[in-house]
Amino acid sequence: MTVMPMFPLGSVLMPAMPLSLRIFEERYLKLLGDLIGQENPEFGVVLIERGQEVGGGEKRLTIGTLASVTDIGTLDEFYGIESFGSQRFRVNAWLPDDPYPMADIDLLPDLLWNDSLMPARVHLETKVRNLLAFASEFGDLQYTADTELSDDPMDACWQLAGVLPVGPLDLAELLECQSADELISRTFEIVTTLEEALQAISLQLPDDLENL
Repeated sequence: MTVMPMFPLGSVLMPAMPLSLRIFEERYLKLLGDLIGQENPEFGVVLIERGQEVGGGEKRLTIGTLASVTDIGTLDEFYGIESFGSQRFRVNAWLPDDPYPMADIDLLPDLLWNDSLMPARVHLETKVRNLLAFASEFGDLQYTADTELSDDPMDACWQLAGVLPVGPLDLAELLECQSADELISRTFEIVTTLEEALQAISLQLPDDLENL
């Protein structure tokens, strides 16, 4: 039985992706204090399926990612945490929120990289960067086409999924992937669908708007 402090969010944390949090709720300030005293502080992040981040009582997904803390300090006059996604997990049972969410979890095995997948990974990277460049014409994005990726090919695959301009439920589904091949394939499918949707929108725009 592994008991882990949890931080339900309205977004998904993917392995190898960064996560910055501003802490202001009393329950999470207590979590922050507990993390400070740990040698290797970490907590679990799960997506809120229904409800709000503030106040509790939300419905949460059962798959998530551990956040390994790299820095604790102040951020815009709030306490803040800098972390990155590490290992995936599945929630067996939620424990009482006393004072912050806690869960009994099982860690999921890391996906194994196979060098035979490198051509597919490189092709996916090209597709993702082209998509981000295209999507940036429609509005500001959190991640740009020149976002740097890890030298580790498996981490890079997770990052290529994590930078996609899609909803959290799509990312949560990618967390369920059971192989590197599946992750690359499913990410590629999402990219293709997004490309087609953006191209359809672009064709419907008046010429004067396209040239803005």
